[in-house]
Amino acid sequence: MNNFIKKTAVLGFLLMGTSFITTVANAEALELDFKNGDKMKFGGYLKVDARYVNGNLNYQDYWIGNNPGAVETSKLGLNVKESRFNISYIHNDWTGFIEMDFYGGGGNEIISNSVNPRLRHAFVKNENWLIGQTWSTFMPLAALVESLDFGGPMVAEGFIRQVQIRYTVGNWQFAIENAQTFGDTDGNGGSGNVGVTGANNDPDSNIPDIVARYNFKGDWGQASVAGLLRKVDQGGIDATATAFSLSGKINAVGKDDIRFQLTLGESGRYAGVTLATDIVVDPVSGETKAEKTTAWYVGYRRMWSDEYRSTIFYGNGETDILRHDRSHYAVNLIRQYTPNMIIGVELGKYVVDDQGLDLDSSYLQTSVKFTL
Repeated sequence: MNNFIKKTAVLGFLLMGTSFITTVANAEALELDFKNGDKMKFGGYLKVDARYVNGNLNYQDYWIGNNPGAVETSKLGLNVKESRFNISYIHNDWTGFIEMDFYGGGGNEIISNSVNPRLRHAFVKNENWLIGQTWSTFMPLAALVESLDFGGPMVAEGFIRQVQIRYTVGNWQFAIENAQTFGDTDGNGGSGNVGVTGANNDPDSNIPDIVARYNFKGDWGQASVAGLLRKVDQGGIDATATAFSLSGKINAVGKDDIRFQLTLGESGRYAGVTLATDIVVDPVSGETKAEKTTAWYVGYRRMWSDEYRSTIFYGNGETDILRHDRSHYAVNLIRQYTPNMIIGVELGKYVVDDQGLDLDSSYLQTSVKFTL
C-alpha cells in the first residue's frame, strides 16, 4: 500500500507538471472547401496517458470486462495509443467518415515505441441511412460516462463496433448488423473453447443480427431503449438470443448530469467487452447454452465550474451460467486547460469476483488530451 501511495505522489507531480505546459493556440477543425461544393474535414485528438496499476490483477492499458489474470502487479505505463485521426468528406447530403486510433499492436517499448494504426469507423451516411462500420445501434453513445480510462466501465457497457446497415426515421432506428458467435473463453476457464475447434467451428451466421432502438429527448435530457435479436449457431447450438437495453443521460443540478445503462438478456459480445461469451458449456449439465448477462452502470458528472469537472461512476457485469462477477469504479477530476485541451487525474479499481476468485487492482491515471 505504501508503494501505491509513493507512486500516487509521483503521478501527482506528473499532473502538476502539465500545468507548466505552454498554452497551445486554439485549433479549429481543418476544413477544405472544393469548387464543386464538396467539403473535407480533419479531426481527432492527441492523448497522453500515465497510468499506475497496483494489486493482484495484471496490468492493462485500460480495463475491459475480462479477467486479465492473477498477477502481483506494480507497474507504471505511459502511452499515446488512444490518440486518433479522422477524415470526413461531405458531398451533397451524404457524408463519408473514416477514423483510426493506435491500439492495433506493434513494436516494443525498448527503442521506438512504434504502434500500428487500427480502423475504428468507416461509413457513409445521410439523414436516414448509415452504411458501414461504426458503433452498434445497440450502443448508447450519449449515456457513456466521461472517464480518462479508455471507455470507462466497459465491463458494464453495451460497447461494440461493427459493419451494419441502419435506417433512422424520427425517433426510431433499425439496423441489420454483422453476425458473429463468440464462443471462446477469456483464458480463465468455463467455456472450454466452445465452437473454436471441431466440426462446428464456424463463428459466422447465415443471417444478420437485428437491432431496433427508440430515442427520447427533452428538456430533462435523453434516453433510449433498444432490443437485440440474433442467432447463435456455433458449437452444436442453434438458438435465438435476445437482449434489452435501457440507457440515458438525465439533467441534474445546474449543469450536472446522471448517465446510466442497464442491459439484460443474452447480449453476449454486445455487452461487457468479453465479460461474457455468446455461448458456454454449462459446468453442471455439460450442455452448450447461450449465456445470460446482467450489466449496469451509473455515473454522476459534477461541473464545479467552467474550468473544472468530475465524474464518479460504478459499473458491474454478471453472467448467469459461468458466474462471472466483475466491477469497475472510479472518480476523476478534469481541468479544461484551453478550449481544445484537458488535463485530468482518475483514481479507481477493477474487481474480479468470479466464483472462487477475489482479485482486484487499483489504478491512478493522469491524462493530457488535445482535440484537433
